Amino acid sequence: MSSKMPSQKMSLTSVILLALNSLIGSGWLFGAGEAAKIAGPAAVISWILGAIIIMVIAFNYVELEAMFPESGGMSRYAQYSHGPLLGFVAAWANWVSLITLIPIEAVASVQYMSSWPWSWANWTRSFVSHGSITNQGLLVVFAFMIVFTLINFWSVKILTHFTGLISIFKLLMPTLTIIVLMLSGFHTSNFGQGIHEFMPYGSRSIFEATTVAGIIFSYDAFQTVVNLGGEMKDPQKNIYRGVVISLTITAVLYILLQITFVGAVKPSLLTAHGWHGIDFASPFADLAILMGINWLTILLYIDAFVSPFGTGVAFVTNASRTLAAMARGDHLPAWLGRLERRYMVPRFAMIVNLILAAVLVCIFRNWSALASVISASTLIAYLTGPVAAVALRRIAPDLKRPFEPRSLKWMAPLSFVLTSLAIYWAMWPTTIEVIFVICLGLPIYAYYEIRYHHASWKTQMKGCGWLLGYLLFISVMSYLGSDGFGGQNWIRYPFDFVVIILCSLVFYWWGVNSSVEGEDLELGRRVNAHVDQ
Repeated sequence: MSSKMPSQKMSLTSVILLALNSLIGSGWLFGAGEAAKIAGPAAVISWILGAIIIMVIAFNYVELEAMFPESGGMSRYAQYSHGPLLGFVAAWANWVSLITLIPIEAVASVQYMSSWPWSWANWTRSFVSHGSITNQGLLVVFAFMIVFTLINFWSVKILTHFTGLISIFKLLMPTLTIIVLMLSGFHTSNFGQGIHEFMPYGSRSIFEATTVAGIIFSYDAFQTVVNLGGEMKDPQKNIYRGVVISLTITAVLYILLQITFVGAVKPSLLTAHGWHGIDFASPFADLAILMGINWLTILLYIDAFVSPFGTGVAFVTNASRTLAAMARGDHLPAWLGRLERRYMVPRFAMIVNLILAAVLVCIFRNWSALASVISASTLIAYLTGPVAAVALRRIAPDLKRPFEPRSLKWMAPLSFVLTSLAIYWAMWPTTIEVIFVICLGLPIYAYYEIRYHHASWKTQMKGCGWLLGYLLFISVMSYLGSDGFGGQNWIRYPFDFVVIILCSLVFYWWGVNSSVEGEDLELGRRVNAHVDQ
């Protein structure tokens, strides 16, 4: 392995382009329209809030990946600090979100195809019915996913050449859309004359849009940089730079897109239907059609292939490395972690992910449903990041830390609280459905543990008990919480937020003080020994 990898190490520029390729996907095509429908002009605040939440979350993982620069590392940090059970649950939750990201990008392309306005394209309209992909549309989705996988089948080098070209187009297209729509007809009156018009559905809608409209999902791809830590040049410096630069560019772009969308909607439509009634099948393309900008409409439909296509390719990379890293934890079949000798890519993991992604899209057949699953499962996995970072400082202060900010003492609990709130915003019953899917991994873990490992369950429950307790808490809280988030309204808004914040701090304290010093920590030490500080 070592003889092959040096020639394929990624530069900082390649990593940023790959991250942007992941970050700028179907989220920009659908997110602004979905968010405005939920929160009106205040959706701009939702995008700012989403960026803050993800940047705070990413802060924890930059320190961890600098300590353990290995491919698929996000699936192993919790294992180093709290043992194999917590590591498995966190990795499983993250993996569920990643394999869901593969079909969502294909679905986005097919949904845009189904709204092509030209007479010669009538045949594409059968791909979607009542907002969901039909059986005919599924065949096209499957074809896209197969292409995503095949591009990843031959080495990191081919992947970086592909993404380097496509990322530039993906940056230029939304930028062009912002400029053209703003110059063609920007209505400042759409933002309202006062707080009630700017925030027509109340402050609660801002938080709802952050998770439900796919905003968290749109920012989530920062982990592309983290998961490729073992394959980039000078990872101790470039992981931090890659995360900060790629997230900053993306946040500015998405916020401007939301401002553009709100200002471009015709005031007569708002008067007739209100923001809840603005339901475009292809948000920016539909706006361009209404404005008579035909050339932009064509470009947007082309980008509806390019943006999701590039992101889908990138997430095949992430998902396969995550599954391969899980297999190295000895609680999944070992062949899943096997790398193809010539190109050093986990081909078996890619094939399994492709099959499971096909099953998922057969169950969740529209973009918004897939986005909700992705957001909730990702956020549950992210709960372990701040806990692992602080716990490792406590039990292993001698580990090399190229990135060791003092602010982690308050950033970590803040990250945990914000993540917890964002999970709650996913709304009942999405919360319990995602938690159920995550718990499906536990029998698999138990099988391998009982048959092959025979480790102490008492020790493993010590390391993972806090997260299992948290999942029970957030499930109950989601059901009992305010009706604005799908609950029974027994705990009304904003008191539901107060309860979640206070209880989250308790679970955070429990998690930090439940670390396990054992074989997994020693494994982490061996990885850390190769770090240059």
